[in-house]
Amino acid sequence: MAPTTAPARPSMTRAQRDRLTSDLRIACMRIARRVRFESAAPVAPHQFSVLVRLEEQVRTPKELACVEKVSAPSMSRTVAGLVDAGLVARADDPTDGRQVILSLTPEGRRTVRDTRRRRDQWFAARLERLTDEEREVLARATEVLERVAAE
Repeated sequence: MAPTTAPARPSMTRAQRDRLTSDLRIACMRIARRVRFESAAPVAPHQFSVLVRLEEQVRTPKELACVEKVSAPSMSRTVAGLVDAGLVARADDPTDGRQVILSLTPEGRRTVRDTRRRRDQWFAARLERLTDEEREVLARATEVLERVAAE
């Protein structure tokens, strides 16, 4: 007896793919916004993004502006606020006296850690309201979304 195979699923129509594209994009944006703004972070989202970049490695203000895709004056204002708050330290570049190197202070590292913890707690509370089946769907979807984000 030949093994049975599952019937082929019909592919999505162009209109269904377009709708999925829009719905998924909007849902991802809403979740990202809610996580950023409802987790009571001590720094603004754009400041937190800079702190995370500096957690990865020390950088110059120009490198930060480039990676964050903002203007140099905008990054200068952000960095100045983080330095004033004691979260970022400035140091002269040992190889180029015209450059400034930025790094996290111990308080900056604590802020990154605590903000991540609060964001995870906020999200975990929402996941607890879901069924086991819904959480399984999200676990599988996370793998797919990671692949999409990596492209």
